[in-house]
Amino acid sequence: MNFTEIAQLRQSCRAYDSSREVEQTKLDSILESARLSPSACNGQPYHITVCKGDAAKKVAKATQGMGMNKFASDAPVLLVLSEMPYVASAALGAKVKKNDYRSIDIGIAAAYITAEAAAQGLGSCILGWLDDSEIRSICDLEHPVRLVITIGYPKPDDKLRAKTRKDMDKLVKTVGE
Repeated sequence: MNFTEIAQLRQSCRAYDSSREVEQTKLDSILESARLSPSACNGQPYHITVCKGDAAKKVAKATQGMGMNKFASDAPVLLVLSEMPYVASAALGAKVKKNDYRSIDIGIAAAYITAEAAAQGLGSCILGWLDDSEIRSICDLEHPVRLVITIGYPKPDDKLRAKTRKDMDKLVKTVGE
């Protein structure tokens, strides 16, 4: 499968088969993809906490405020991405250029995680609606939680949906030759 095929296959899974566990080899591949993802000054300003079992259920509940993300409780694995301090060179660049490289880097890592999950035949969903302080308490984390990613096998009836995206001419502009 090439990357475009993975991008076409990947979608936000909101219906997990709670009876199927994620094999450790597949989870290891997902985590290795995150480790290899690019980041500013190769600083990797994030930490990934893998939550399974009771911890996954507690973290899922901490993403369900105001009725959101109800499906998260069925995902057997939740990855908590917390923001870590910059390395010195990225901190300087962020200050000089007034750019939040950590958020960019966390987004890139999340993209690698979800693409590799799709390549492994797993579903994933990136959750930004979360209770930071509750998840930090559950996972014993010192730094802010930025994203939670659910991972698991989609239910058999969770079919691939048609993607609705902007037309290329609305999305891309070419200048020069």
